Amino acid sequence: MINKKVKSVTEAVNGVKDGMTFMLGGFGLCGIPENCIQQLVKLNIKDLTCISNNAGVDDFGLGLLLQKHQIKKMISSYVGENDEFERQMLSGELDVELIPQGTLAERCRAAQAGIPAFYTPAGYGTEVADGKETREFNGKHYVLEHAFKADFAFVKAWKGDEAGNIIFKGTARNFNPVMCGAAKTTVVEVEELVPAGSLDPNQIHVPGIFVQRIYEGAKYEKRIEQRTVRKKS
Repeated sequence: MINKKVKSVTEAVNGVKDGMTFMLGGFGLCGIPENCIQQLVKLNIKDLTCISNNAGVDDFGLGLLLQKHQIKKMISSYVGENDEFERQMLSGELDVELIPQGTLAERCRAAQAGIPAFYTPAGYGTEVADGKETREFNGKHYVLEHAFKADFAFVKAWKGDEAGNIIFKGTARNFNPVMCGAAKTTVVEVEELVPAGSLDPNQIHVPGIFVQRIYEGAKYEKRIEQRTVRKKS
């Protein structure tokens, strides 16, 4: 069995360069690859294209890369809670491609499955379809969307083994699974890394064939974007 384990985040992101395209899992701040993002910030690589549901918040997650102007283009579903993302987009400093959320997920999954393109009804008749091929099937119009091409996919999982088999926990099972195997190199950081064969095969969400590197992360903050609590009675 191939051992996918690497010793540290430094080894995990080996090979990243300026101008590359990255996929980054997570939804808001839920299930984001915190350690990988922090390491990318330290490396100070530039002109990145980042494919992610959103760009986190100003001082955490992808917001850290935006603060240092390391991202050239964001391919996302919404601006979310990040004021700096919004500012850079409106000022023209940042190239932004906004995509319907389901289409974003499917373009990841298509890349994972080796499907070059697919038709979807999402976005037909809107700016999303501008310049794209459209076609009618059974009286309904569809837009042709292409699978993403990325150099690295950075994924966060709850538990994994040294063979790369991984398990997600709760809503962290969002964009992470469809990004596994959707790039040339998939890097997975987990909260707990166990020896190969330790996981129940029936509980595994993504098999190790989709993973090239896996390591155990540290000091997860797991921030919450918006916290709503009941008033004291």
